[in-house]
Amino acid sequence: MRSKIKVYIQHHGNMHCDPRWLINTPLLMASRREPHKAAEWRSCPTHTVVVDHPDGRILMDTACPRNWEERWGATGLQEFFPYDEVKPEEYFEERLKQLKLDPSDFKYVFLTHLHFDHAGNIGVFKHSGAEVVVNKTEYNEAMKLEGISQGGFIKADYDMEGIKYHLVEGDTQLVDGVTLLETPGHTWGTMCMQVDLPNSGTIIFTSDAIYLRDSYGPPAVGSPVVYDNLQWARSVEKIRNIAHKKNATIVFGHDHAQIKELRLAPEAYYD
Repeated sequence: MRSKIKVYIQHHGNMHCDPRWLINTPLLMASRREPHKAAEWRSCPTHTVVVDHPDGRILMDTACPRNWEERWGATGLQEFFPYDEVKPEEYFEERLKQLKLDPSDFKYVFLTHLHFDHAGNIGVFKHSGAEVVVNKTEYNEAMKLEGISQGGFIKADYDMEGIKYHLVEGDTQLVDGVTLLETPGHTWGTMCMQVDLPNSGTIIFTSDAIYLRDSYGPPAVGSPVVYDNLQWARSVEKIRNIAHKKNATIVFGHDHAQIKELRLAPEAYYD
């Protein structure tokens, strides 16, 4: 069964941000010797993952929407994370077309969490028949939020009719060879995806459980955008332990250097 799995990583262009949103490191901070150290402005890639599986095709995350400035206008997110380095062929819908796919071709859409840059195109799957898989705690807490947005959550992204939600708790085997790992900390119910492949080995897609290779350490280095720092640290070590046992490749959520090293769809895949 696993010999027939193919994994496609789709790069959807880049947001930009001050890296201090992603990692708390003294190297980026002003000091007595450099009291006026300028802030950096760095590309922050966004990606999704398609798992072509005999038991049903899986999509991990849905990236940022094409109309991001309009959608984010009342939240202020467009000022700190503008999605402004995107080629026409890199938008979410265009990437699916390059793999000759449309929303009806997916059995599962797995959302690692419900932030604006991961659930931004979930509306594409309204009435598609796909089961939208999300952590139960993540869903319940995000649905309780009042107003249009809070932090990285924009309620209009995920609170809509026509989406068929499938809520999971704890580590969950979705299909043979694909396991969803519960890794809270960044948000209430952030999850990762582990795929065990016969040729490429195990790959763990961390999403925002670990933003960057530099975040991973050791020691692990957190960021300001973390709901619970203790849970976050435990989740990083959980990933580290699994990666050690499986000799896994780790694909980080927003690493601007790593995205250039990966085999990217539509030309390449992992199997």
